[in-house]
Amino acid sequence: MTDPSGEPPAFRDPDAGDAAAPDAPPLTRAEARRAIADADADADAGSSFQAHVRAARSEFEQQIDRAKADFEQVNDRINARTGRNLLLATLIGLAIGAVVLGSLLFVKSLFLIFAIPVCLLGVFEFSRALQTAGRRIDIVPQLVVAAIITLSGFFLGHWTHWVITFACVAALIVWRLLAQMAAHDGRRYGDVLTDVLVTGFVAVYVSFLASLTLVLLRQEQGEYWLLGMIVAVVAADTGAYASGLAFGKHPMAPRISPKKTWEGFAGGAVATMAIAGGYGLLVLHVPIWVGIVLGVVIFGCATVGDLGESMIKRDLGIKDMSSWLPGHGGVLDRLDSILPSAAAALALYFLFFPMVSP
Repeated sequence: MTDPSGEPPAFRDPDAGDAAAPDAPPLTRAEARRAIADADADADAGSSFQAHVRAARSEFEQQIDRAKADFEQVNDRINARTGRNLLLATLIGLAIGAVVLGSLLFVKSLFLIFAIPVCLLGVFEFSRALQTAGRRIDIVPQLVVAAIITLSGFFLGHWTHWVITFACVAALIVWRLLAQMAAHDGRRYGDVLTDVLVTGFVAVYVSFLASLTLVLLRQEQGEYWLLGMIVAVVAADTGAYASGLAFGKHPMAPRISPKKTWEGFAGGAVATMAIAGGYGLLVLHVPIWVGIVLGVVIFGCATVGDLGESMIKRDLGIKDMSSWLPGHGGVLDRLDSILPSAAAALALYFLFFPMVSP
């Protein structure tokens, strides 16, 4: 509808009321079209920006998905070659390392809170594995003996610790014989003898060797020597693992541990000597050759311990002692290199500590 002059009616703000009408200047038809075109342009610009944002987000999500798929593919290849979840194993190893490092560097007696439960778990899973293989092992007496031996290693003198260890092993053997006599199951003499020998072996291999870490810990500056031993063992394991993964072609002991190679052995030896030499010079304040000797001895003991436990597991017909530590296996699978190394580290401490510079 137009007014008598033929012009379109003036546009008004509907909320403005009749009183405001005389003050609102009328819009021409061209101005009205421009206003509508500007509004449409603003709407198109807003929708175009939203579309651009959606496209960028979609592209980013696709890149994340591709990166995730590539990582999982690489991780699967590594896991297939190594036989374990490398990422999860690394995270668990870092967490354990943080606990050990914190306890040794701040209040070394706190290491007991970590060491004793670990020792008890190692005894428990080893005993259960032996039971599964048909051996008669008394788990509760083994755990009690493990606690007594480890505590005596920290709180009592050397000779007292040795005497208590001998008494505990003897008590375990007597307990096993009495339990066999009470069973009346007609077990053969050879099986009974094997049970007795295995009973004593568990106490010596796990409980006694683990207690030597606490004997070393209570010595003057013993926490630094204990940490050096652990660092050397980790260097041996990591160096052998990395070099074996990258260059390994020649199996070292295929019947015992098929994945270990001579290339990994060489890489582990070099890494251990380098790390131990630097640690001895900077932390223990001993000549660098003492640190290298420490690295050579610890590497040898760690290798023997690793192969020895692999031979035990192969004899028992199992891959890991347990699955309590994802990516690592069981607790004893992580202690296999440390247990024999503890005895060597203690002997090296008594041999070389007088050479420590003030």
